[in-house]
Amino acid sequence: MRPAWTFLPLPWALCIALTPADAQDVRPDEAVQTALLETPFDLRAMTPEPPETGNRVQGPADPRIQPPPDPVMEGRYHSLGSRIGAARWETIGLFAYITATQAYWTDGTTHFHFKDEGWFGKNTHNLGIDKLTHAFNAYLFAEFLGARIARRTHDRARAAAPAALLSMGLMLYGELWDAHKKDSGFSIQDVVFNSGGAAFSVLRHTVPGLEEKLDFRLLMMPNSEVYSFKGKRHYEQQRFLLALELSGFRGLRDSPLRFVELQVGYRGRNFTNADRAAGREPERDIFFGVGLNIKQLFFRDSRSRLGRAIGSGLNYFQLPYTAAYFH
Repeated sequence: MRPAWTFLPLPWALCIALTPADAQDVRPDEAVQTALLETPFDLRAMTPEPPETGNRVQGPADPRIQPPPDPVMEGRYHSLGSRIGAARWETIGLFAYITATQAYWTDGTTHFHFKDEGWFGKNTHNLGIDKLTHAFNAYLFAEFLGARIARRTHDRARAAAPAALLSMGLMLYGELWDAHKKDSGFSIQDVVFNSGGAAFSVLRHTVPGLEEKLDFRLLMMPNSEVYSFKGKRHYEQQRFLLALELSGFRGLRDSPLRFVELQVGYRGRNFTNADRAAGREPERDIFFGVGLNIKQLFFRDSRSRLGRAIGSGLNYFQLPYTAAYFH
């Protein structure tokens, strides 16, 4: 049990504790005693007021809310060159990744040369799927680098342009590898789609509200090998699509329609060497679909790092069998 004197107001407790024992037995004179008796006793005035907390939310900060801009950091990353430099290590990492993968997949080399690969015609090698692959890779690089720049500058819109420039530079470096391959060459069509993918990233982050509404995604449909790492069978697995998220519209954010997506995409079929040798005619399809917004369904308010990572990944990759498509 705690001693009773510890419940007295602190000033009085200190006075009693610090008073010598013999002095505590001295009776006050009559004037002092009268003054004490006539003084009104106000316990509320003797009780310290708790600090005002207002409407502040207790607990950990919401990780989705970015901190306010730091004037020092804004000045440091004011120029385009400084914002490009904010992602220098990430750019070096991607440069090393491109170098390693290109060196691994390169079978034979020759002198620099151009190659006209066409666009989306039936007479092209991959029906244009390879062009959309270039656009998507450039888009992913720009999205990743833009997020890294914004992590330092706290301004995602101003990070979009430098990230796109870095992405196009990295993709151009990869195209220079193709320019020396015997089975490939420097393709103007590839460069155009590289630029288009990076430009879409800029558009998505500079047009207000577009990031919450429109995604550019890759859907990989499993085949007999589940996943083919290279060649025409790899391209045949790929479907590229644009997904319009109804949850991005203010009037639908709290309605059941927030779980719905409207999609449009492109795919190619029957263009492998075996298909052509068997006389099958290559097919190109523009398809439409109604999809389930998995991010809204399971990861809308996730506060865990893993949940946020999965939710972010769903902006770029479409899960198979989560939408109904019409060709």
